[in-house]
This record gives sequence, C-alpha cells and structure tokens, in this order.
Amino acid sequence: MLGLPSKIYIGALLFVLLCNVLVESTNQQKVETDDNEFAEFEDFDDEETVKTDNDKSTKTKENVVTSEAKEEDQDEFQSLNEADTEEDGEVTVEEDDDHLRDDEEFEGYDPETPSKTSKKEGVQPDLKITKIPMHLRTNWESFHCEMLMLAGLVVYFVNFIIGKTKNNKLADVWFKKHKDYLEKNFTLVGDNVENKEAKSVGMSKESEHQYSLWCSGRACCEGMLVQLKLLKRQDLVNIISRLFRPACDQIMVKVTMDEAEMESFVMCVATKKTCSKLQKEMNDLNQFCPEIKKSPDKYGLPNSYQLLSEIGDATSSILDRTITEVFRKYEGQIEFIHFSDQYSGPKTQDEDVPKKPVTEKVLLFCFNVGTKGNANVQDMENMFGLMQLVMYSIDKVHRTKLSREAKAKADKNRQKVDTVYSKMTHSQRQETAQLRREEKQRAEKERMMKEEDPDRQRKLEDSINKKESKKKGPKMKMMKVKSM
Repeated sequence: MLGLPSKIYIGALLFVLLCNVLVESTNQQKVETDDNEFAEFEDFDDEETVKTDNDKSTKTKENVVTSEAKEEDQDEFQSLNEADTEEDGEVTVEEDDDHLRDDEEFEGYDPETPSKTSKKEGVQPDLKITKIPMHLRTNWESFHCEMLMLAGLVVYFVNFIIGKTKNNKLADVWFKKHKDYLEKNFTLVGDNVENKEAKSVGMSKESEHQYSLWCSGRACCEGMLVQLKLLKRQDLVNIISRLFRPACDQIMVKVTMDEAEMESFVMCVATKKTCSKLQKEMNDLNQFCPEIKKSPDKYGLPNSYQLLSEIGDATSSILDRTITEVFRKYEGQIEFIHFSDQYSGPKTQDEDVPKKPVTEKVLLFCFNVGTKGNANVQDMENMFGLMQLVMYSIDKVHRTKLSREAKAKADKNRQKVDTVYSKMTHSQRQETAQLRREEKQRAEKERMMKEEDPDRQRKLEDSINKKESKKKGPKMKMMKVKSM
C-alpha cells in the first residue's frame, strides 16, 4: 500500500503528463491547419462541446487519431500532385453524366457519345511546332535595300566632292587667265561689298556652282560684274536631268555705263531660240524692238543669229567688221549681246499700280563655255578673246553718236512708252477712286438703315437723294453781272 504522499506525487505526475499531451496536440493541429489548404473545411465543433475534465483524455485521443488520418490524406494528395506534374501537362476532367440520363428532362441526349470536355487518358494532343527562321545576321540577302541605300549615299558624296572640285578649278583657271588683262583695264578687280576699304580680294564664291567678280575704276562705265554660272556638277540629280536636257556652263557680263556716255538706242543679237525668249521676257526689248529681223546678212552676222534693233544707224555703227568677225569665230560660244539705255530687267506681273520701272544704261553679254556640259581647262582659257570683245564694245558704244533724225525717233519712242504708262496709271487711279466712292455710299446707306429715329432716318435719306440728283443734273456755273 502506498502512502498518502506517494499517491499525491503520482497524481501530480500524471496531471503534468496529461497537460503536455494536450499542448502538443493543440500545437500540431495549428501547424496542420496552416499548411493544409482544406483546413477551413474541417469541423471544429467537437472542441467547443468538450468542457468537462473527464472528457479531456478522450478528446486528446480523438485528436491524435484525426491528426494521423489528416496526415495520411495530405500525403496521398501530395503524391497525386507529383504524379500529375510528371505527366506532359495533360489534365483529365471526369464528369459524371448520370444526372443527364433522365429521359424526361433531357431530349436527344445520347449517352453513348462521349462528352466534349472529357479527354481520354493516355492520348497526347497533336502539337504543331512552328518553324523559326534563321537569324537575320547570318542572311545577307535580307539587306538588299540597305545596301542599295548605302551605295547611293556613297555615290552621291563622291560625286559632290568631284563636282565641287571641278567647278572650283574651272573658276580659278578663268580668273588666273584674265587677272592681268582686267587689272590693266580696271583700277579695282574683285572688290567685296563687306570690306569698307577698296581692296582687291579676287572672285567671290556665291555657291558651289556660281562665282562672281566685280570690277570698277574705268572710263565710260561705272563698273562691270562678271558671273560664272557653272553647271551643278556637285548635284547628282542635276547630272541625271542633264542627260535628257543638255546644258552648258555660261559666263554673264554686265557693264553699267555712265549716263552721258551712251546714246538712246536698244539692240540685241542672239541665237534664234534665245532671241524670241528675250523679246518676250525683257521689258525694253518688248517695247522698243517689236519686230525680229530674221536675216541679218547685211550686217555680216552668221545665219544662226537673229537681230532686234530700234535704231538702224546705231546698229550699223556697233556691228562693224571687228565685231562680226568675233561672231563668226565664236559662233557657238556667243549666246547673245544686249545693249540698251532703257534696261529694267524682266517683266513684272500682277502689279496693282503699274509704274514706270527704273531704267539704266547697260551692256549685257552671255557666253557659253565649251560644248554641252563638257567644259575643261582649255575651254576656260579660250574665253580670253570674248573678254576682249567686251572691252572693245564699251569703247565702241562710247564713240557711237546718233544723227538728229535718229535722236528724234528715239525720243518719240520713249515718249510713247511714257504716255502708255501714264494712261495706265491714270486709269488705275480712276478705278481706285470709283471704288472709294462706292464704298462711301454704301456706308451712308447702312448708317441710314441702322438709324432708329424715323425723323432722322428721313433726313438722311433726303440728303442722300439730293447728292445723287446733284451728280446726275447738268453742271451750271453762277456768274455775277455788274449793273450798268
């Protein structure tokens, strides 16, 4: 028989063991509920009904049994998931079609036909793998457009450098060939407007294909402007267009004469195609030279040229033997010569108020360099004789004097032109004044219609009617007669 202290000790030990079992079971249950995805569907009503100390031991046993059963279910669930993941991703869905077998509720249902959503186990789907092309970096045939663009850019830049260099070389050759001759005839060769002091600076480059040279300081003229209008050899597009429309390099010379050093006359010698074009475009040639002389044989000019002349005496004096010989020698290189005391440039269109343009006395020369687009250094050097023609023409125009009849004819022609411009100006002024009067009358009538006071509106209407009747009536003058 155990004594009382030993019984108390054994009871206390059993109580401690029971408490440990309860704590461990509750902790294990919490862990399982956290890891298990289906823990929210578990039934915890049994834990709330257990309140007495006698049922604690039975509850612990039930909990242990349920925990072991749950662990077994969880292991089976994980094994099934692992088996499914090892397959090729095929998921089979089995549906129970027993509830569809009721003939009264579902008509036309064939239980022998398989369901569309169900799939047979073990049958893999027919997968089609798309063929991926090879990488583009390994296939140069795919870069045809890019290669053509790069080749075009390379050709364009190479042509730009070559064309620019050739134009620059041609301009330098011309200037070196004519520099000494120009310095003998002019005090200043190659003046620049930007420089405040008079200083020779050579040719000025306006663009890659155009150069200019200003010379001044010579008797009988204010100055001379030389422009080298070369082809756009640096532009590949322009080169291609010249295959269909050939062109050539040109040298334009404009000499501005002093006011008292040139008589009043207008004349032009040009090629057949250029002559008709100049007559239509130039203002002075259209007004003073309406007729084209297609056979200038009596002046000794080649048949490829045509003549526009206002005063026959002046033309005969200018076209002497020296000039006609130059025309024969440089027949294909002289495009035109144009001498005029009424030069105002090309015609202006769409002018509101026609005014007489400002005129000046000039000598214009246009020379072609080489053949169509094939100018070289030798062609530039051969232009020296044409520059001598320019200097000879300046002196020739200075020495030319008109007779009394020729001067009267020239003055009469210029008076006619002035009369035409004055009539055009007068008619334009009349039209402008008429428009202003109509606008004023319209404003007065609008003012009368907007007037709200009937008496004031009637007075305005009477005043307008009086003005109109006064304009329509005969004009009369009142004269005062003194009584005797």
